[in-house]
Amino acid sequence: MSQIDIANLTFSYENMYDPIFENVSFQIDTDWRLGFTGRNGRGKTTFLRLLLGELPYSGRITASVGFEYFPCRVSDETKDAFGVAAEICPGAAEWELRRELSLLNVSDDALRRPFHTLSDGERTKALLAALFLKENAFLLIDEPTNHLDAEARAAVGRWLRGKKGYILVSHDRAFLDSCADHILSINKTGVEVQRGNFSSWMENKARRDSFETDLNERLKKDIARLETAAKRAENWAGQAEGAKYGGAGASGLKPDRGYMGHKAAKMMKTAKSIEARRHSAALEKSSLLKNVERAETLSVSPLLYRAETLAVLENVGVSYGGAAVCSGVNFTVGRGERVALCGRNGTGKSSLLKLLNGENVPHGGNFRLGSGITVSYIPQDASGLSGSLTDYARLYGVDESLFKAILAKLDFSKTQFEKDMRDFSGGQQKKVLIARSLCERAHLYLWDEPLNFVDVLSRMQIEDLLLACRPTIVFIEHDAAFVDRVATKRVFLG
Repeated sequence: MSQIDIANLTFSYENMYDPIFENVSFQIDTDWRLGFTGRNGRGKTTFLRLLLGELPYSGRITASVGFEYFPCRVSDETKDAFGVAAEICPGAAEWELRRELSLLNVSDDALRRPFHTLSDGERTKALLAALFLKENAFLLIDEPTNHLDAEARAAVGRWLRGKKGYILVSHDRAFLDSCADHILSINKTGVEVQRGNFSSWMENKARRDSFETDLNERLKKDIARLETAAKRAENWAGQAEGAKYGGAGASGLKPDRGYMGHKAAKMMKTAKSIEARRHSAALEKSSLLKNVERAETLSVSPLLYRAETLAVLENVGVSYGGAAVCSGVNFTVGRGERVALCGRNGTGKSSLLKLLNGENVPHGGNFRLGSGITVSYIPQDASGLSGSLTDYARLYGVDESLFKAILAKLDFSKTQFEKDMRDFSGGQQKKVLIARSLCERAHLYLWDEPLNFVDVLSRMQIEDLLLACRPTIVFIEHDAAFVDRVATKRVFLG
């Protein structure tokens, strides 16, 4: 076991006023299974690129291991999977790859199929297996779950629990809990390393945030009380000092200047002591809440449909070019229901969502959508976004102020509003689609894997929104924690 040492790491992109990292220092062991978390745009992928030496920085990164990045580039996808793996890890024996892929629930014939014919999940598993066979390698795994269905996520999580020496970027809470033994988090003011899985990290963070919030409120009250006391003491000191030089009183006796001077000095000392305590409390207060994440409440205003049932699917099947994608699908969408379409990749979930969206999907069986229903649809892919947020809001006819207010609640900074959307991170692009949908008043919301790349705190905001506002929604999502909390009905395909 050795260490990776990061000392005084500082980095910022050109034309950016605020640095991504500033004098960041920490150490990690090369045997750790590190889950890497933080809100979108905080610099997770940037940090991985810094470890890989792809970006210039100041400070020091010292490591006795080589860094390998996932997803890695495949030069020729016409090669079979074994050929691709052998190119990534030339020293790997075929039996080793077969052993790893067997543990990952990949069929034995997959190694001899052309790489481009493999499913996204099979590709992910083949590349991970090849990378982990490399000697003296520390893996930087960047959001592998975006191409994995729930079953595959569980298999990869179990497999990663048996490995060591990696940083795993993921926003899937259950996935991180299944394999991480340490959490690396990018907070508002720096980077933190903590032992445990994501749930223990989240629990500790909530406990610390609650303590700091309570302490902050107490200190605010103490500061206000001390400010009042300091002013009162200063007034007393001033009055005593004035009386020292005053004339004779009604009794004809002059004041004892020594006594009055002593009293004035004592009052002034008291005032200064109170001021010092107030200053100390203010300093303590200023050190609080710097890493408390403000996850503001989101809302949506769905349209109320007049009937109890919005859609009916009876024995529905979808096929393309004569090949059946799914068949015998039966379910209804009732008013206020949150329906999760569940199943492996390729079982027709997205096709059914497009059918509900009114798209021309070749299908059989009986499908009925209520008349006059307004639909808001989030597609799975957000990579084609470009241009300004203002132009996007106008294109979809949504209120620009509301649209940007929702993005601000989803942790968009002021500088993000000035960027071209093509320069957004994957999570930020997904948030654009979510914010636009939340601006649309609809009877039925259709969301196709809306949480890909989206950070954990934003996922929890969206969960709270759906539970509070109760829109009618049919969605596809492989985040088990999200589905468990949100879905009122599950439809299993495949």
